Amino acid sequence: MPPAQGIPGGDGAIAAEVNLVPATAIMPTIYLAAPLFTAAERAFNIALAARLRAGLPAWTVAVPQEFCAPHEGDFGALYRACRTNLEDSDVVVAVLDGADPDSGTSWECGFACARGIPVIGLRTDFRPGEDGGLPNCMLSRSCACVVRGLDAVVAAVAATAVRPATPPPPGR
Repeated sequence: MPPAQGIPGGDGAIAAEVNLVPATAIMPTIYLAAPLFTAAERAFNIALAARLRAGLPAWTVAVPQEFCAPHEGDFGALYRACRTNLEDSDVVVAVLDGADPDSGTSWECGFACARGIPVIGLRTDFRPGEDGGLPNCMLSRSCACVVRGLDAVVAAVAATAVRPATPPPPGR
């Protein structure tokens, strides 16, 4: 499989180093739900995905900024790609930083929770919140746990019970 293409607005060098696993591999999958609209957010996502891949080599990490790159500007295709990858995931790692976490990330958390997919919240933001450190009890109560650092998120994923892996549907 070819390396990930450069991220719009980025230099592409970091993304080219990411090891992607073919979609046909039967491995548990982490969906990385996170904002991806600034260079800082994208760089954090790349670092988090690399840490997850290094700490959990038996897992596939689905990162929207990687698998959605070919669909830039086609919002229908972006939605379908994110939803399909989210539906196929075994666990969601959600970056829940900010005074009000990203709306897309919040939607992904709610969708995963409704489908019974465990959500592990990652909050590196030191500001206090109303419930468990998050600014919204609907998010904190949707998470199996909320952790504060990269090592903690790897440990939380490793401790998550994984539903049996199934092959992807035909034509994917």
